[in-house]
Amino acid sequence: MSSSKSGQVGYALVDFSLHGIFPDEDISSHKISVQDLGPALGSLAKARTNLEADIHKINEETAPDVNQWVANAKSLEEDINKSRSWANDIVRRSQAPDVSGKAIQEAEGKVEFLRREVEYNQQVHHALTSVKRVNGLLSQVEQARDERRIIDSLHLLEKSWSALDAIPISKSCRVMKLLDLRAFELKSAVHDVFDRVWDSLIRVEKTSNRVAVFESHEEEQMTLVDAVVGLKAYKEVNQRMALFWHSLNETIVGPRLNIEAQNLPRIQVENSCLTLSGDADKTITSLFSDLDQVLTYLSERLPEELVYSLSNVMMPDLIPHVIGTWLETYVPSSLKEMDQFQTVTEAVKAFCSRLRSLKFSGFEELQDWVDDAPKVWLSKCRETALESVRTKLAQGLGYIVEVERVETQAVSRSEGKELAANGIAPAGDDDDWGAAWDDGGAGAEPDADIETKLKEDDGTDAWGWEEDERVTEQPEASTEQPGGPSGEEDPTEAWGWGEEEAADTVLETRAAQITSVPETQTRDLTLKETYNISSMPETVLALVSAILDDAALLVMSDGSPMAATAAGLFSLPTLVLAMFRAISPYYYTLNTGGNMFLYNDATYLSERLSDITKTWKAREDLTPRAIAMLRIDNDIKAIQSFAGRAYASEMSTQRTVLRDLLGGSQNLIQQDGLHISDLEAQVDNAIAHLRALAGTWSTILSKSAWSQAVGSLVNTIASKLVADVMDLAGIGQDEAYNIASLIARITELDNLFLPPGAPEDAIPATAEYASSWLRLKYLSEVLQSNLQDVRYLWMESELSLYFTVEEVVELIGLSFVDNARTREVVREIEANPQPLGSR
Repeated sequence: MSSSKSGQVGYALVDFSLHGIFPDEDISSHKISVQDLGPALGSLAKARTNLEADIHKINEETAPDVNQWVANAKSLEEDINKSRSWANDIVRRSQAPDVSGKAIQEAEGKVEFLRREVEYNQQVHHALTSVKRVNGLLSQVEQARDERRIIDSLHLLEKSWSALDAIPISKSCRVMKLLDLRAFELKSAVHDVFDRVWDSLIRVEKTSNRVAVFESHEEEQMTLVDAVVGLKAYKEVNQRMALFWHSLNETIVGPRLNIEAQNLPRIQVENSCLTLSGDADKTITSLFSDLDQVLTYLSERLPEELVYSLSNVMMPDLIPHVIGTWLETYVPSSLKEMDQFQTVTEAVKAFCSRLRSLKFSGFEELQDWVDDAPKVWLSKCRETALESVRTKLAQGLGYIVEVERVETQAVSRSEGKELAANGIAPAGDDDDWGAAWDDGGAGAEPDADIETKLKEDDGTDAWGWEEDERVTEQPEASTEQPGGPSGEEDPTEAWGWGEEEAADTVLETRAAQITSVPETQTRDLTLKETYNISSMPETVLALVSAILDDAALLVMSDGSPMAATAAGLFSLPTLVLAMFRAISPYYYTLNTGGNMFLYNDATYLSERLSDITKTWKAREDLTPRAIAMLRIDNDIKAIQSFAGRAYASEMSTQRTVLRDLLGGSQNLIQQDGLHISDLEAQVDNAIAHLRALAGTWSTILSKSAWSQAVGSLVNTIASKLVADVMDLAGIGQDEAYNIASLIARITELDNLFLPPGAPEDAIPATAEYASSWLRLKYLSEVLQSNLQDVRYLWMESELSLYFTVEEVVELIGLSFVDNARTREVVREIEANPQPLGSR
């Protein structure tokens, strides 16, 4: 901006300050730079000088008027005396008998006039005297200001304001406006002088990191104690202390509190100044020592009122920063660093006592922190434990670990023979496994564990996962899980609310399945299975074990200040496991087969937690109180229930996917506009999806769990197709051929249930895990048979085991023409509802 534009800015500021005139738009729209401020401030200074000159000129011009008013007042006083003499003469004459009534009235009028004149002259005299007094007081203020006697100036200003308000003249009078303007200008001038004196007493040098507080200055008459009076007069006590604290924090305290800095400066008092020099360590003791120097310096040099006001603005900023940035970092997450933490608490207590002796206030938060140190430590343990679970889950499943489940069950004689017939024997020298049963060896023990993969109770059947979907007149019935719904998991269930009753039912069912045997002769059989888990369970188990060990030490350490937190520490595993249940579904589903990994991890976690509980109760190094305080049985049940819900959720999702691939709620065979090739593509997609799942789950689940899970999905496909066929209004020859072709594609899934390297004539175990599998195969036989073959299947074969009389009659009605031969076969079938039962 040019010099002419800078001058315009100065004139605009002057016009606005004197007359309240806003600048024109062409001037106000200009962008003002730092170089333009110098000329603008020069214009303001020039205007101020002119204004002061005008005020002095007005004072000089009005001085003769005031003198004249005084002279007039004396003249009026003489006139009053004369008027009083006239009044006495009039009274005397009025008493004369020769005076007429008219003369009396004239005399009374003159008396009234003279009385009003006297009152007016008295008022004028009083007003002029007050004006003279106020003017004199303002002159004294000006003189005190020039002599830098700030306190005297303030007292005189206060008197002048009171005297100005007492003058019985309208405020709109010119002389009142002039006096008011002069008083305001003097107040501003005194404040400017007060600022300069204050800056000489409180010095902050940000560039050199120095702060100095002086009680007085040799060149100034005002002391810090006097400054309190000035601050109160201007109502700036809190404002000044807030500004002082921000400057002190930026210059001295802030750099010392910056814990992230590589090198921390040390606070020292040199030449009556606070300054930063040298290097300080990052210990709490060193920090409190430096803060003590600062607070002691301020307490000794500032008046008590300023210390109180400084505390109100300093402590709400300083204490939370010290706690959040410094003290929280020294709170340990275990008992290993407890000695150092106790040293920190002692340092905090000493610092609080020092603050109290220095008459500082507002540090209640710090006092509460040290008083509640056990709670603070427990909160840190809780926060660290939960954060470690969340962090570990956020890092992914990690490495995969193969683990082994070992389970010993009492096996009946018939079950043992069946195992022996299937070629399953103990992995030891017990070569006479079958003979042991023939000899009635109910009490015999196996020489070694049986290492095999069996369709035994592995903890999954307790959830009802073997319950195959039954097909009656409806397409399919959904499987209900004892532990909860088979659909999506309610997020609130992850915290284990309401799971105790369901978990008890599951455990009772499991115990009944394990202990119930059909025959009295039993022997113990140890089964082994392997499955894969992620790295998450070991992390949780290590965390829980460390927490329990710390809690046990606290129970046995009555003298420890943290002993009161033992109960809270024993409850921490519940929160850890609740956190795992609450957030793990999200992170596990980010990985392929995540829900099955979650099922395995939760199952393994519950088993290991049960082992920890048993080991804990058997430990001889623990006190009875420590043993009794471990209560994670409900958490174990909640984890078991959680594992079941993870499995059920995955199975429900995959069943829905398979149904959608097979037409969803529509009948697969009666979809409008689709040819047999389209139907075959849908079936192939469903089969490919199931095979992909089977391949993924085979690297995760145990063999028995894999067989049950894949078998359940195979059963879903079979049930869907059987139900769709039964819903048809009629089945022609071509349509029967197409349906049989679709069934043939589906039955290729049999190879999933053959062991590796099985011979071609090996019988797959599909029907053991999919209840509708043989139903689907017999349906294919019926569709490809004539009437005589259907009769044979019912009367001589096993069709009656998988279809009811009504269903077979319905299939005959769909596939064959209603004639005498058809009605004869139907009557024969209806007459023999259980043909195999009569044999």
